[in-house]
Amino acid sequence: MTPTITAFERSPDRGRGLARDFRLRWALEEVGQTYDLRLMSFEALKQPAHRALNPFGQIPTYQDGSVTLFESGAILLHLADQHPGLLPTDPAARARAVAWIFAALATVELPIVDLSMATMLESDKPWAAERRPLLVARIHTRLTDLAQALGPADWLGDAFCVSDLLMITVLRRLQSSALLDDHPSLLAYIARGEARPAFQRAFASQQAVPAPQTPPA
Repeated sequence: MTPTITAFERSPDRGRGLARDFRLRWALEEVGQTYDLRLMSFEALKQPAHRALNPFGQIPTYQDGSVTLFESGAILLHLADQHPGLLPTDPAARARAVAWIFAALATVELPIVDLSMATMLESDKPWAAERRPLLVARIHTRLTDLAQALGPADWLGDAFCVSDLLMITVLRRLQSSALLDDHPSLLAYIARGEARPAFQRAFASQQAVPAPQTPPA
């Protein structure tokens, strides 16, 4: 059965591949698995039919036969169980890769999302000017630690796997800022991921989704 994943019918990132469904598209392209997209409006995400799949009314969701999942990290782990090549076969290497999946989601992505939300939703608050430098400093600490862990290697493990895919999609959220400028090894790491044919196919799929319409001035 062909799996189905949900995505925004009007991509809020204007085709830059930053929405979390992109992670699933990239992973499925890596293993050559065809998939269907269910494009959804923001209104439809909050309706009971979708909340039955994702109780938080978000994307992505994943459906494949009797399996219905939400949360991109959980879906990626499921895909890695179903398709060889997304995680190492050696048990110790696989365990380390899973640790990096959790690090990408819980350690690196959280301050990045906090900064994004502060920029978009809290910039008019009286405490915003004081909070932003704290968030930026936290991100720089995470990036410095990540760059040190990566070192001169191409990937976080011996070969590209789903933990790199996830970490790179997290780091790409910073590309519109200058926060990566002090970390050239991470910029190169992102570029290696973006050069993969599977990334290019997934990105083309993302760009095919219409961007939100800009209201007239």
